Amino acid sequence: MKRRNFIKQTVTVAGAFSIPFIRKEAFVKNNMDTNTVQFPVFKKSIMWNTVSMEGSIADKCKAIKAAGFAGIEPMSHLNRVEILDGMKAAGLVASSVCCSTHGNKPLSSPDPAIRQEGIDGIIVALEDAKTYSTDALLVVPGSVNEHVAYDECWNRSVECIKKILPVAEKLKVMICIENVWNNFLLSPLEAVRYVDQFNSPYVKFYFDCGNYCHIGWPDQWIRILGERIGRIHIKEFSRQLANSGRTRDGFNVKLSEGDIKWDKVLGEARNCYKGSWLTTEQGSSKTFEDLKDLNERFDKILS
Repeated sequence: MKRRNFIKQTVTVAGAFSIPFIRKEAFVKNNMDTNTVQFPVFKKSIMWNTVSMEGSIADKCKAIKAAGFAGIEPMSHLNRVEILDGMKAAGLVASSVCCSTHGNKPLSSPDPAIRQEGIDGIIVALEDAKTYSTDALLVVPGSVNEHVAYDECWNRSVECIKKILPVAEKLKVMICIENVWNNFLLSPLEAVRYVDQFNSPYVKFYFDCGNYCHIGWPDQWIRILGERIGRIHIKEFSRQLANSGRTRDGFNVKLSEGDIKWDKVLGEARNCYKGSWLTTEQGSSKTFEDLKDLNERFDKILS
C-alpha cells in the first residue's frame, strides 16, 4: 500500500472512532446549555420504624415532613385510617410498605401452619400498600439457620410466594424481596436467579445498601440486579467498626460517615433503577433534630 493511501485510510478509521465521542460531548453540552439534560430525580422517604420519637402517628408525620422528607414507609398491620389521615395532614405519601409479620411468621418455617400465617400476613400487607396508594411491599422471604437448610428456605419461600403472587398481580403491588441478615441470597447473581424464576413484574428486589457491606459492595449489587430492583434502602455501614467488634456494630455510624461509596452507589442507581423512591433505614431518630440531621445527610449523599 502506498504511503499516501495508508495515511488516508488511517485518518478515516480514526475519524470513525472519534466522531461519536465528539457528538456525545456536543450533545451533553448543548443540552446543558438549554437545561434539558435528564437525570433521575430521587424522592426521599424514611422507614416508619426508625422514627422513635414520642407522639401520635399524626405528630410523627408532621415532624417527618418538616424535616424535609417526602414520603414514609409504614409498617403493615397498623391502623390504616390513622396512617392515611396522618399522611394527608402532613402532606406525605407512602413510598412503600414493610411487612411486619415476615419475621415471626417466616415463609421458610418447617411448620406448614406458620407458613400459612406468613402468607396471610403478606396478603394483608399487600392490601395495606394498595390502601396507601403505593406499588411496593418489602418482604423478607425466610431465614437459613440450624433448623432450616438453605435449599429448604429457597423451596418453601418460592412455593409460598407463588401462592401470594396472584393477589399481588390483582392489586398491582410488587413483592420486593429484601436482602437482610438471614443467611440467604448471599450474592447478587443468586438474587437475580431468585427473582427471575417467578417471571413476573410483580416480584422485584428491595436492595438495602448497608446490609451486605460486610461481604460485598452495594454498587455491584445494584448494577447486577438492574431493573429487577423495585426499591432501595439507604443505610450506612462501617467495616472498621464491624471488624473491631461485633459485625453488626458496623451500623453504628451516621449516614455519610461510613465506608459506602455513595457516588458509586447512586451512579449505578441512576443508570438502572427505574424507581424514584430512596428510603432511609438509618439508625433511630428520637427527636426532630435527629430527623433534620438525617435529612441533611441524605441531601449530602444525593449531591
